[in-house]
Order: sequence, then C-alpha cells, then structure tokens
Amino acid sequence: MKLNELRDNAGARLKFKRLGRGIGSGKGKTSGKGVKGQKAREGVSLNGFEGGQLPIYRRLPKRGFTNIFRKEYAPVNVGAIAKAIDAGRIDATLPITEDSMRAAGLIRGGKIVGVRLLGMGEIGRAVTITVSGASATAVAAIEQAGGTITTTVPSKAAAAPAA
Repeated sequence: MKLNELRDNAGARLKFKRLGRGIGSGKGKTSGKGVKGQKAREGVSLNGFEGGQLPIYRRLPKRGFTNIFRKEYAPVNVGAIAKAIDAGRIDATLPITEDSMRAAGLIRGGKIVGVRLLGMGEIGRAVTITVSGASATAVAAIEQAGGTITTTVPSKAAAAPAA
C-alpha cells in the first residue's frame, strides 16, 4: 500500500451537494429554494416567526432566575478518595487538598470553584482532608476512620448571625 492509495472508509465522508449546476443535476437554477420570496434570499432568519401572529415564545410567561454569580462545587465521594488512594493516585500520608484531587482525576471541569465531599462509600485509613465543604455523613466517615477534615467555606448555618 502506498500513501496515494489511502482512502476513507466507504460512507465516512459525504460529498457535499453541489447546488446551482444546471437543470440536469436536480438542484440547478434555484438550488431547491423555490422561486423568489424571503426564504429564497440569503441571510434569512425566520426562527420563531409565525406569520405576524405573536410568537409562542412571547406569549408564554417567563419564569425562573439564573444567578450569574453562582459558585459550582465538584461533588467527590469518600469512596472515590479511598479508591484513588488504593490505586496510588493520592498519597494518604500527605494532606489531601483540592489540588491533589484534581491531579488524581477526581475533579473535572474548568469552572469548578471548590470541592464538596459527600459520604457515599467507605474509607479504611486515617487521612487529613481540606475541602470547600463536606456533608455530615462525610465528616462522620472520615472521623470514624481516625482522620480529620477541614472546610474552607463556612456553612450557611455557621455564617448566619445569631439573633
């Protein structure tokens, strides 16, 4: 086999439809756009146009709210940390931080602000973990194994002023 004999598999690349190349092609003259009118022209945007009637997206009520300042926290389970330790991706003798979890592949995504530790799974050794937040079951699981957990973001209950 030579380089000039290499070809894609049959059907891997569709040949584009050549428009406006004579009546014998089946897509000649008006290129399948019919005759005149707005839709035959270039740069037409008729999405949502209902012939002058008020479009449905304007008739229906708008609901909800999107907070542009929302902070996204990556959920990581205690069992996932235990698996990463067993696989050798995380060193259990060193403090486990969000950076070490990202390096071990437990956190993916670019817009993640921090990590919230959840209690699904079991951990059999004492570890020191520093994360943004943790559930009560995760804290209980870590402390039951003899480890310690530190949260960098205060919980809403702790941050609320005492009245």
